[in-house]
Amino acid sequence: MTQPIKVTYQLTPDDQGILAIDLLSRLTNLPKLRLKDAMSKGAVWLKRKKQLRLRRIKEPLRSGDVLSIYYDDALLSLALPDGIHCLEQNRFYSVWFKPAGVMSQGTQFGDHLSLLRYVEVATQRPVFLIHRLDKETQGIMLIAHQPKSAAALTSLFTEHKIRKIYTAEVLGKVDSKGEMAFPIDEKPAHTLYECMAYDDTLNISHVRIELKTGRTHQIRRHFDMIGHPVIGDPRYGKGNKNTQGLKLTASELIFTCPFTHEEKHFA
Repeated sequence: MTQPIKVTYQLTPDDQGILAIDLLSRLTNLPKLRLKDAMSKGAVWLKRKKQLRLRRIKEPLRSGDVLSIYYDDALLSLALPDGIHCLEQNRFYSVWFKPAGVMSQGTQFGDHLSLLRYVEVATQRPVFLIHRLDKETQGIMLIAHQPKSAAALTSLFTEHKIRKIYTAEVLGKVDSKGEMAFPIDEKPAHTLYECMAYDDTLNISHVRIELKTGRTHQIRRHFDMIGHPVIGDPRYGKGNKNTQGLKLTASELIFTCPFTHEEKHFA
């Protein structure tokens, strides 16, 4: 496979009007079919007034434009896992189940493996990311479809007016109920949990978790801190690795809809 390619080029007056696909071909020596695929999967960026993914192969470029490609053949050859499905859709937002292995949003190297791009293509509507789940975590996500709904839903998250419930399998026997308030990255972090069942054969507790804050890898780090890492976590913990993946699910979102004022409970 081709080694990853990173190229950034600022156009000169001599480049005025050249098509994006032709310039990329000149810069990378890649076949145009591969470049077309890379563009469709979000691996090409155009910075004009602002930087955006460029998907139009025949986009005429201007002097001063900055064109970038982040090409990874191995990544571009991957396909989305099965299992993405919509729980609800309305004019303001939609609610989706994200399987493990799907990114919340794309990277420089593409967005074809992300939920955000999947929803954009599936609904043919603008999409705005409100919150994130780790790639390894499955569960429920909100996607906004209007700037005003994105702002309103983001406010619910920042003001802690959306209840975020998770379920997980963790190593060892935990207390029947617990609370963790260890800072994460020098910021306050607050996690509540309740043990729903314990499997003494496997030495695994099944827990229900409620996040009161939203720090990076908060659940995974907090449970590792108390010696009960999440099963299948590739990054945190010892004695908890497996071949089936991270046993963590964002299982419920509960909030009052800021548009209809209805109580919403997605599970």
